[in-house]
Amino acid sequence: MNLPLFPAPEPPDDAPPVCSAKGCRTPAVWVLAWNNPKLHTPERRKTWLACDEHREHLAHFLGVRGFLKDVVTLTEWEREHGPGQEPGHEPGQEHGGR
Repeated sequence: MNLPLFPAPEPPDDAPPVCSAKGCRTPAVWVLAWNNPKLHTPERRKTWLACDEHREHLAHFLGVRGFLKDVVTLTEWEREHGPGQEPGHEPGQEHGGR
């Protein structure tokens, strides 16, 4: 039986940000700021979110490519960028930043 495919529902606006690792729905604790120099200007920062379990794995993935610029706590990121400035990420899409 073929069932229609529907996109996953968007999390509510007040839901805590979740880890960007594929399949992980754990609340994020870390922000990994990165930049692909072939695509982005030097000052541009893309972000992935990480839980404690996936922080090292995601940082390694970005680091071996020379993309990783900074790793800070989500609390520190929000303090510096404002609570309304949630870092951009693609939940459930490990290595999914553009």
